[in-house]
Amino acid sequence: MRLVLASSSPRRRELLTGLGIRLVVRVPRVDESERPGEVPQDHVRRLAAAKAAAVEGEVVLGADTAVVLASRILGKPSGGEEAREMLRSLSGRAHTVLTGVCVRRRDGSNVETVVASQVRFAALSEAAIDWYVETGEPLDKAGAYAVQGAGGAFVREISGSVSNVVGLPLAESLELLRRVGFPLPWEET
Repeated sequence: MRLVLASSSPRRRELLTGLGIRLVVRVPRVDESERPGEVPQDHVRRLAAAKAAAVEGEVVLGADTAVVLASRILGKPSGGEEAREMLRSLSGRAHTVLTGVCVRRRDGSNVETVVASQVRFAALSEAAIDWYVETGEPLDKAGAYAVQGAGGAFVREISGSVSNVVGLPLAESLELLRRVGFPLPWEET
């Protein structure tokens, strides 16, 4: 059985295939806009479920990750200046990375969770911020950084799932897959 990954994220694909999970990627078309008054946990839960429902497959995994600072979601920056602003706001502070994960079976049943990890950034100089933005890495990343890339140099501490900060909490996602009867590589006969 192949898992359908409802995501364009190469990091999610790499995390799952790195475990030997056979999958096919189908990119969902989902409006990812925040709704007025929606709290970040509800936002990532709603989007994960919407992504899982937007594509066909026997077992579909949808996920959405948000970087949250003081109850505000920091999405992908629109350009270099917004990336600089985000990095300045994260500098020397702790923030939360939330990922909603939804696993849906073809019959419409689903299981879901929201996982939170705490990340503490080092204090960043303007020179470090400028250097990092010039690498181009933060421009397509929520919160304007990638812990698995050069942005990892700015992370002092992670409390909780490290793979969640990359984009998919593996232990929790595997538990959801188990709950819907998806065979994990080490369980296949």
